[in-house]
Amino acid sequence: MASKKDSKSTIPIQPVPEKRGYEFAGPIGAFGITFGLPVLIYGFTFFCNDVSGCPAPSLLHPSTLSTETLKAEIGWPEGGIAAFYDTQVTLWVLSYYALSLVLQVFLPGHEVEGTELACGGKLKYKFNSFLSAVLILSGLAVGTYMYGADLVVWTFLWDNYLQVITANLVICTAIAAFVYVKSFSVPAPGQRNPELRQLAPGGHTGNVLYDFFIGRELNPRVKLPIPFVSDTARTIDIKVWCEMRPGLLGWIILNLSNIARQYRTFGYITDSVVLVTVFQAFYVLDGLYMEPALLTTMDVIMDGFGFMLSFGDMVWVPFIYNFQSRYLAMFPLELGVSGLALVLGVTAVGYSIFRGANNQKNRFRSNPNDPRIKHIKFIQTASGSRLMTSGWWGYARHINYLGDWVMSWAYCLPTGMAGFAIIQSIDPSTGDVVKQAVQTPEARGWGNIFTYFFMLYFGVLLIHRERRDEEKCKRKYGADWDRYTSLVRSRIVPGIY
Repeated sequence: MASKKDSKSTIPIQPVPEKRGYEFAGPIGAFGITFGLPVLIYGFTFFCNDVSGCPAPSLLHPSTLSTETLKAEIGWPEGGIAAFYDTQVTLWVLSYYALSLVLQVFLPGHEVEGTELACGGKLKYKFNSFLSAVLILSGLAVGTYMYGADLVVWTFLWDNYLQVITANLVICTAIAAFVYVKSFSVPAPGQRNPELRQLAPGGHTGNVLYDFFIGRELNPRVKLPIPFVSDTARTIDIKVWCEMRPGLLGWIILNLSNIARQYRTFGYITDSVVLVTVFQAFYVLDGLYMEPALLTTMDVIMDGFGFMLSFGDMVWVPFIYNFQSRYLAMFPLELGVSGLALVLGVTAVGYSIFRGANNQKNRFRSNPNDPRIKHIKFIQTASGSRLMTSGWWGYARHINYLGDWVMSWAYCLPTGMAGFAIIQSIDPSTGDVVKQAVQTPEARGWGNIFTYFFMLYFGVLLIHRERRDEEKCKRKYGADWDRYTSLVRSRIVPGIY
């Protein structure tokens, strides 16, 4: 029987945390992103709308732009900014978060260990996001079968879209503040660290705003006082939970709400909005099904959890990424056979690269004897790691990013040359005012600012992530990284970048 002294000696001792410089232009960039991106999301909601068109007509005539005219065109609420928030809407959104949390704890799932931490040891995770998503989506399918496009979830999300954005913004900010305060209880260097808590390398600069934004603690966790479940089940890794649950599934739920809106408005559903929703749902469900692969990503291994990830997971992803289907709900577009073939072809190419590369990497890391990767060439580094120099990863050092980006094209292409105006006319038989979405020559193409924004942003994001990863690998592998990059010269696009 082990003595108490022996059991104490197995508790890791907190090492001196790694420290890095500023990213995102430091505190100035953190300020701009923290306060600027929420404004951008609200701007998308107002400036591309079903009141006057996409974009609002006055935006195309800046010399004659007036505040009152613009407010009328964008559907500015009578209550002003105060109307952005609604307590009842926020409580309903919180109930969605609570449902996701309950499913995380009580649904069956498989428990796995993460990668080795700098402080020693490995954290355990319970994964069942895919099962949770299937149950929630199945419930929505039953509700839609019973009530059609008038299901309360679909009407609620469209009618309260502005307030739902605000509710998620409030929640993500509260979570970011909670983990920031909690991070100051991370054991200091030299102290015992039984919970394997540690600060993120780039998150403890001493600047409050920057650290709040970038995230001080690497893997903030809470242990819920819930009996009759395993310790892993009751322990919620806040970063992983936020990244894999409310926002990703919320993205798909918003898309489905947009389809329902198109049907309620026009009486039919177009191939374009179905295609966008199916592609994005497949991307999300595929990611949820492959959930354990998250543990080898930069987000989990390197990044702290602060406002950047909290906002990105719960606000940016669902409310920017659903914008193509939102646009198509307002302006129905039929692709036809040739359009469908083009989009399907682009998606197939992107997914083959993305999933093929990631599967190859995961097999290589988890089971080097897997016959599917036995042919892969690699170099052995002094740190003990092996870097692949053939297969998918022989084409480019971040070839998976290329597949991810190409798939993003398929989300935007179904919107065509975007842009429309709402034309009002009088129905001669009834005398009622009739509104119709029409693509005018003046508006055509200007809607691309909204519907193709995701593709542009995603490309910039992936390049930024690639640069950060290259910097990390250079520090880790030193001369071995130079040898590796001499063999695999391309970063993302083979032979081009």
